[in-house]
Amino acid sequence: MRPIRLPHRPAGGFSGNQSETFEGAISGVIRRAVVIGNGFAGAENQCLGLVRALGLFSRHSLYRITRPRGGFSRWLNWLPVSTHKKVDSLLRSSGDYLRYRVNFNGKKEVPLSSQRCADAKLIAKMARDSFDRDGPILVVASGRDTISIASSIRVLAPEIVFVVQIQHPRSHLNRFDLVITPRHDYYPLTPHAQEQIPWFLRRWITPREPPDRHVVLTEGALHQADSAALRSAASAWGNELAVLPKPLLVVNIGGPTSNCEYGVDLAKQLTVMLQKVLWSCGSVRISFSRRTPERVSKILVKELSNDPKIYIWDGKGPNPHMGHLAWADAFIITADSVSMLSEACSTGKPVYVIGAQRCTWKFADFQKRLQEKGVVRPLTGKEDISETWSYPPLNDTAEAASQVIEALAERGWIIEA
Repeated sequence: MRPIRLPHRPAGGFSGNQSETFEGAISGVIRRAVVIGNGFAGAENQCLGLVRALGLFSRHSLYRITRPRGGFSRWLNWLPVSTHKKVDSLLRSSGDYLRYRVNFNGKKEVPLSSQRCADAKLIAKMARDSFDRDGPILVVASGRDTISIASSIRVLAPEIVFVVQIQHPRSHLNRFDLVITPRHDYYPLTPHAQEQIPWFLRRWITPREPPDRHVVLTEGALHQADSAALRSAASAWGNELAVLPKPLLVVNIGGPTSNCEYGVDLAKQLTVMLQKVLWSCGSVRISFSRRTPERVSKILVKELSNDPKIYIWDGKGPNPHMGHLAWADAFIITADSVSMLSEACSTGKPVYVIGAQRCTWKFADFQKRLQEKGVVRPLTGKEDISETWSYPPLNDTAEAASQVIEALAERGWIIEA
């Protein structure tokens, strides 16, 4: 999964269909990218992974759409961003504002990021002002909050931008030049899903139409864990991880979601299963995500931290995640995280999932598809971690990048990687 390099024009020229791509058809060369982020790693990493695969990582600019956070704002995320900010502004002007800005752990809210704020008009103006010098711009966005900004940029500067929206925008897909989304986003159209939806609600469930030719379907999430990144991580973490007894089992724990709920019950189940397979492990490394509830992590720390084979990362110092992807011999991952599963399943190493039976709706379909493809197996506690098995690794990011290049070629544009 190396960054995709476009072919250079050979000295002798091209023949056949190749000449149509290079002789007189090129109307733009993309040398830069704009990423529209929402401040959440899961969404932004998909954008950065695509930009990286296209060879534009060193020439991208990140703009963020920021929502007010803390206090009552945690319950207003369903509002459009602009409305949310207006409501927050009203609270800010009230005498009780400071009281509302203290979160429910009793800690003062951390100020919003100083990252450049996404403004469609300013980005479109920048694209126009710099077009003669730098050419057109690839705009990549991901997440619900980015939809209006990304689509507005395309309206304001349609001739000089190419807009890619990652994750399904639910409606009006023609607002974007390309949409990249996992197959399970189209689960509502399946007969099984239709049976679960009352007839009077079906018109409100999206998407309502099958994907058209400008929709790219993936199995999982896009990410930055390509072969070059893993080689770099293997080198950076070699002194710490290469010396560990084999096989190295990496356990990644996410957090409950509305479509994959769990709590201390899953933590206890995971603890028991880890103790059952520990005999076959040389070493075990456990990491929690920012979404992991404290009540879940506490159980695992209490029950497992004293075992000499087990190391639990405490969240301090450099994040070992990429090193773990590079050096692990096998993975155990909670079913809630599409991103963590997608990264692990791109390595070709054994991936065991715990909690898949708790997932509902399209996320249950995602788990079902992975198991049917032989990419993951459910954790039973009877595994011998030293026994390996293989599968065709997920290659969604590189394949999506290839589709972007093809779509750009139809416009007469190429990427200078």
